[in-house]
Amino acid sequence: MLNRRIILQAAAGLALAAPSVAQARRRISFLTWNIIDQEPLIRGWIASFERANSGAEVEWLDKKGPELPPFYQTQLAAGTPPDIINTQGALWLEYAAGGALLDMTPLIAQDESMRGRFNAEYLANWTYEGRNFMLPFYITKTLLFFNKPMLQRAGLSGPPQSFDQILEFAGKMGQGESSGFLTLNFDWLYWPLFAMNGIELLTPDLRRPAFNTPKAIEVVEKLARASDTGAINKISWTGRWVEPNGAFAAGNVGMLHAHSPAYFFIKGQGSWINPDSLGVAQMPGGYSTPNSHGLGISKGSRNPELAWAFLKHITANEQASQFATQRRILTGNTAVDQALLASLRTEDPQVYAVLATQLEHTDKMVGKWPLANDARVKDAFWAELQSALLGRKPARQALADAERRVARELGRA
Repeated sequence: MLNRRIILQAAAGLALAAPSVAQARRRISFLTWNIIDQEPLIRGWIASFERANSGAEVEWLDKKGPELPPFYQTQLAAGTPPDIINTQGALWLEYAAGGALLDMTPLIAQDESMRGRFNAEYLANWTYEGRNFMLPFYITKTLLFFNKPMLQRAGLSGPPQSFDQILEFAGKMGQGESSGFLTLNFDWLYWPLFAMNGIELLTPDLRRPAFNTPKAIEVVEKLARASDTGAINKISWTGRWVEPNGAFAAGNVGMLHAHSPAYFFIKGQGSWINPDSLGVAQMPGGYSTPNSHGLGISKGSRNPELAWAFLKHITANEQASQFATQRRILTGNTAVDQALLASLRTEDPQVYAVLATQLEHTDKMVGKWPLANDARVKDAFWAELQSALLGRKPARQALADAERRVARELGRA
């Protein structure tokens, strides 16, 4: 019979040689924004990461757009935020300003492979007070789609080159059941219409409204008149995503101002769409509004080093290339995006034309003010602008009311 001391010594040695499963495992969670269609790809990323990182476990959570913010807020309040979060548009600003996101600036600075991986203009879109809180996941900005046959029937040979030409062309195509122009309006996507007229939303220090000017009144009055006559489809000011894209896909709208993912929506619904019938161009002046998806690490992560390693893994060339190829989308990884465009130039020239616009004039991206209260400022401005565009208020009164509301929100920041 074994001596009791020998048994205890053996047990202790075994414990030291083989840590418990609970001790060895390192867990992180990955929250994404409505990309459940990519499940096989993401499961593959997780499997390859776990193989390369002994003891690592990644839980994947996917939520639809309206569900993700309340879910994340609930987890923050409970002290159990997902380690990695994928957000769209300017939502991340609220989280960064509120201390929910990890400042990744030092991590990027000390990692040579990450410093040179991303498109600099898009990476800069995720800076707040000089610090980087997000990395690119996939990148999009607005462009102009146009119905070539409608332009030709109106005697027009190409896309408009100025704000006034947008309205002129829209008027010529907006006859009977047809309309000339549509825009998406959420997340400041309509702001290029103001930027090309030299209108600024705020003063350079972001502390005061700057938009209530004679020029802005003139622009809003022109847009309202064009909406009243049918040159601009009023769905521009009442719809969000499905309605304006669906209206353009029906084939009786001349121009659509939207970001690049709209192409796949309208292509799926519009039987008329082909390279001979659908044109793509930059908005006049090259202005656009970004509406990209980013990746951040929650400051409350219990394994931030592992979360950073996972972000490096899924944005690396191999994984980003898989995503770009499957989704036909740009990732912000410069090498991957250039390779995708090179292959699409011959494989699918129309998708190439759409995506090529996303890397052009990136210095003209607008509507991306780094405001912690972006959502409240946006809502305050839009409510009044919408009233003017739909003829419910005179432009002068609407902009004055918007100025007061925006100033109040800025004062609360």
